[in-house]
Amino acid sequence: MAGRGMHRRPRTNPLIRGAVAVGTGGAALTLPLLGATHASAAAQALPQANQPAKALTYTVTKGDSLYRIADEYDVAGGWKQLYQDNRAAVGDDPKLIHPGLKLKVKTTKAAAAEKKAAASPAPAQPAVKPAGGVAQATPAAAKTYANNLDGWIREALDIMAEKGIPGSYDGIYRNIMRESSGNPQAINNWDSNAAKGTPSKGLLQVIDPTFAAYHVPGTPYDPFDPVANITAACNYAADRYGSIDNVNGPY
Repeated sequence: MAGRGMHRRPRTNPLIRGAVAVGTGGAALTLPLLGATHASAAAQALPQANQPAKALTYTVTKGDSLYRIADEYDVAGGWKQLYQDNRAAVGDDPKLIHPGLKLKVKTTKAAAAEKKAAASPAPAQPAVKPAGGVAQATPAAAKTYANNLDGWIREALDIMAEKGIPGSYDGIYRNIMRESSGNPQAINNWDSNAAKGTPSKGLLQVIDPTFAAYHVPGTPYDPFDPVANITAACNYAADRYGSIDNVNGPY
């Protein structure tokens, strides 16, 4: 999504949760990779008054980030404090946390956090065929996906189906190959968006203001996360063009 600035004019839609839409006429909003959030989340991040923090052990799952975990458990000091508390286990790069890694989390939401940390993933369920004969898609959370481009697209499509966002495998794949050649860490540091301080990122080259405005709830708040990037881009394309399938060039 380079050059012609497809993401420079975010629009509001039903899936926006308190995000600030940034237009071309205003100052560019640069969101840090792990610390970015929007107004409603910031309001929720205030620690509960007079309630001491309690430590628990959290096991990292696919799609997690330090920001998401810190936000979920109201960690005082946010993801940076969570990183400092677990630096020996995480290593030098806070963006790289792997499934199975155990983190020490200090939270004020003790009861809810302990319950969630102890919960096991729900087993995958087969598609349900109701009386009308039309099969219903199994929720994305109940499935497992390959950690590659095919798996990312299929997981994104299931989430999009749940949220009512249009798009097809072929439409997503075609645009990914044009924008990033399938590299989820791709970043454009040379076009007009980059010059304004909002470089295009990820599989579908989304700039931070557009990601903030069209982020799909239930996906990591990280523009480099493959599934979050795909769903946000498709959400934007649906609002602007009707569907990602209608996009055949820079958008």
